[in-house]
Amino acid sequence: MQDVAIDYLKEFEPLGQPDTGPGQLTGLSRLSPQDQARFLSFGWGAMVAPRHATIADAMRHQMQANADLVAVECAGHALTYRALDDASNRLAAVLAAHGVGRGDAVCLYLHRSVEMVVGIVAAMKLGAAYVPQHVGVAPAEMLRHIADVTGAKVILSLTPLADQIPVEPHQTLITIDTVMFDPMLDAPGPELSRYRATPQDLAMILFTSGTTGVPNGLQVTHGNLANILLTAPGDLGMAPEMRVGQILSIAFDMAAWETLGALSNGATLVIRGKSIQETAETVDVLIATPSILNSLDASRCQQVKVAAVAGEPCPRPLADTWSSFCTFYNSCGPTETTIINTAEPHAPDKPVLSIGRQHPTTPSTFWTISCARSPSVTRERCGLAAIVSPPDTWPIPS
Repeated sequence: MQDVAIDYLKEFEPLGQPDTGPGQLTGLSRLSPQDQARFLSFGWGAMVAPRHATIADAMRHQMQANADLVAVECAGHALTYRALDDASNRLAAVLAAHGVGRGDAVCLYLHRSVEMVVGIVAAMKLGAAYVPQHVGVAPAEMLRHIADVTGAKVILSLTPLADQIPVEPHQTLITIDTVMFDPMLDAPGPELSRYRATPQDLAMILFTSGTTGVPNGLQVTHGNLANILLTAPGDLGMAPEMRVGQILSIAFDMAAWETLGALSNGATLVIRGKSIQETAETVDVLIATPSILNSLDASRCQQVKVAAVAGEPCPRPLADTWSSFCTFYNSCGPTETTIINTAEPHAPDKPVLSIGRQHPTTPSTFWTISCARSPSVTRERCGLAAIVSPPDTWPIPS
């Protein structure tokens, strides 16, 4: 496709509608019929409907269908899906009392923990987007900036970290650990008619590190996440009673693959402590960058059933080693297309190590390219206008 991109795409204007189907892309009219066919065959994934319209709906389903199974474990502590449902209802009620509702942002400034998961679920039950940052890694000024530009009314954290969280007078700091098990705060789930998220609503906002300037907020919808996490191969076969490692930074987009992937598919999320190797030796599904995976002793991880890498080019020897004993996916995709948009299973006898073709979802690659090439396209046109993989990621203005 390189010749097509060079000769034609650099001059393309964005399409008028994001939900046009193959054969209706008038923006391709400059191409010859042969190149139009080539573009469409390369750029469109299979039309596959996610099992649930939103990640929030998927998690609600798992909390009802698999109530007695373990949802999350960390440092010797575990919560079943029933306990997660109850704890997140308590926290959601407190958040709602502080004015949090559908379309709002809730900052999660904490460490990997069971409480982190409760915070994510509580925010989503209210139709709010969660904004994760790792306290101790992100500087206080960055935390302050993020809470300001997202308009967060509430910041969630942990009691031991409370004195490290910058809180403005118009913001409220709530420590999850003081709420989640308090029987005095027992509450039913938030009313669906008022708080239920739609596929177009934001599920999470991830911020760049800001090393090259002001941190930018990458805004990802429920629909985009459902396209990846609730269809194959993006779901990586996650299912009840499977164990999924949570080893990555909570502010990293691939951590959502671990966390939301596990919870929306009824698996057990296994949150690591200090040792990634120890966690890797106990899980069925492992998601990592190639650098992290290369740091592990694969001979001690033979129980892993599925491994996936993204974020960096994967060395062929690494892919060959892991694919010799488990299903191994080499993946690629920027955050604005919701974690990944390609995933290719590898085997040692394959002639090449490939990132594969577009993930089977409802969007078109062409719409993504079209939006990405035109900075004048607004978020309303390119992001919330469709349950697709366009960049829902324009910088949040400061």
